[in-house]
Amino acid sequence: MPLFAIEPAGEDRFEITVAPHLCVGPAGREFLFGGAGLGLGIAALEAVTGRPTVWAAAQYLSYARPGTRLQLQVTVPVAGNHTSQARVVATTLPSRTREGSGVGQSAAELHEAGPPPGTEIFTVNAALGGRPHDMAGQWATMPDVPRPLDCPPVVHGWPRTGSDMHGNFDEHVAAGRFGVARTTGGPSEDGIARLWVRPRGRAFGFDRPHLAVVADFLPSGLGNALGAAAGGNSLDNTIRFGRSGSTEWVLLDIRIHAVVDGFAHGRLHLFAEDGTLLATASQSMILRLH
Repeated sequence: MPLFAIEPAGEDRFEITVAPHLCVGPAGREFLFGGAGLGLGIAALEAVTGRPTVWAAAQYLSYARPGTRLQLQVTVPVAGNHTSQARVVATTLPSRTREGSGVGQSAAELHEAGPPPGTEIFTVNAALGGRPHDMAGQWATMPDVPRPLDCPPVVHGWPRTGSDMHGNFDEHVAAGRFGVARTTGGPSEDGIARLWVRPRGRAFGFDRPHLAVVADFLPSGLGNALGAAAGGNSLDNTIRFGRSGSTEWVLLDIRIHAVVDGFAHGRLHLFAEDGTLLATASQSMILRLH
């Protein structure tokens, strides 16, 4: 069972209701996880073009609360013999959670309800396709880390109920500090943290949309880098896909490059258990201290 399923709603258009398991954030203030938005965009683009994603970049503009109905509108400006250039724009639709919004509601209630219908939540631009070629290679190598079940699980500071995004995955620490351990030991010397992840509860595999979801675990490396209870809200997220492959676990090799002026920048490599580079991702984040 996949994390999400987009619903056809006309030519080049899809809809989905934001479910709690696609969200993160404190109780009562949850919002759509950025990686889920990127994954939704990739799923819509691949459905329309019939081609696999080469790269995709999301820009996050607003928050979508649980229960929000989203429309995903796909545009394909260029469709060549081997490559399509396309984009998808996600906007809010009226939903039951919004009925009656506006008159008589406080600013706090309107904030909790999220942005009004017609608000652009995120945009994904992408190139899709494939060019048959005999030449291939991989020069990024998976770091030498213990096997997933030889690594300790992440201990979070909240109950793992399975009702938010992180509840969808088993997370085992291969290097660095995550969860409650991120504040111990001071700042990291190299900004590197590594995490094994695999689906839990839902038996989905790591196709391109689901790789995009876990690529947005990059902000979880901020606490390790700073030695603080830190995280980030994604401003953008770009993912570039390597070879596809079947794997139970994916290693997230996270490197935080810099934190400056309240923003953070970093990259992440995603490896299959056999060392195949599945994708590489990068993003800029708004630094948050908890």
